[in-house]
Amino acid sequence: MALLEIKNITKTYNGNPILNNFSMTVDKGEVIVIVGPSGCGKSTLLRCINGLETIENGEIFLDGEKISGKKDMHLIRQKIGMGFQSYDLFPNMTVLNNILLGPVKAQKRSKNDVTEEAELLLKRVGLLDKKNVFPRTLSGGQKQRVAIIRSLCMHPEIMLFDEVTAALDPEMIREVLDVMIDLAKEGKTMLIVTHQMEFARAIADRVIFIDEGTIVEEDKPEIFFTNPATQRAKEFLKVFHFDNVKKNN
Repeated sequence: MALLEIKNITKTYNGNPILNNFSMTVDKGEVIVIVGPSGCGKSTLLRCINGLETIENGEIFLDGEKISGKKDMHLIRQKIGMGFQSYDLFPNMTVLNNILLGPVKAQKRSKNDVTEEAELLLKRVGLLDKKNVFPRTLSGGQKQRVAIIRSLCMHPEIMLFDEVTAALDPEMIREVLDVMIDLAKEGKTMLIVTHQMEFARAIADRVIFIDEGTIVEEDKPEIFFTNPATQRAKEFLKVFHFDNVKKNN
């Protein structure tokens, strides 16, 4: 049984289809990267999975349980970690207290136990010395790493990442991508939306290419990036290649 199953969902804005009879599955431990042009429905898909957007038709299942349309979606979200482009850290709370808030308040776990886990994770990503500072003192890459750890401390069954490096300077992008690559090596189940094609190629078990709210193509990264089957995918990937381009004098 797939960990996440999406069956024929439809999402529209003002009558315009964003996701059109969309279906896919994610197995436990699988890393799926979703790529496609801006406005194709990638981010909307993640928001529908997490219940931040409602769907008009179809169903979404997590570990066999239907989660779409649930009234207690706040409980379901504890099983679905989410990384956004913005970090959404509370500015009036220290790094450590930002991390502790969900597990201690929502999950009623021991503060000492969660603190120990949080400190281990912060040490792993090189931020243990920042545990008592406020978010305003951190760089963008540091804030994003804290946001990822905050989600991990909730012990989610699946992590959703929506362009988490989009707002970062190039030098900070690698800091965040390295954390995600480590999670993949540990067998974390992840669904990642990104425009970082080299990263997608390195981390994905499967690449799904979306356009106009539907899946145009999906395959292993070594096939998708070297020999895409559809003309639309070829056109999309061509944007990222600049080989043999010379400036005319």
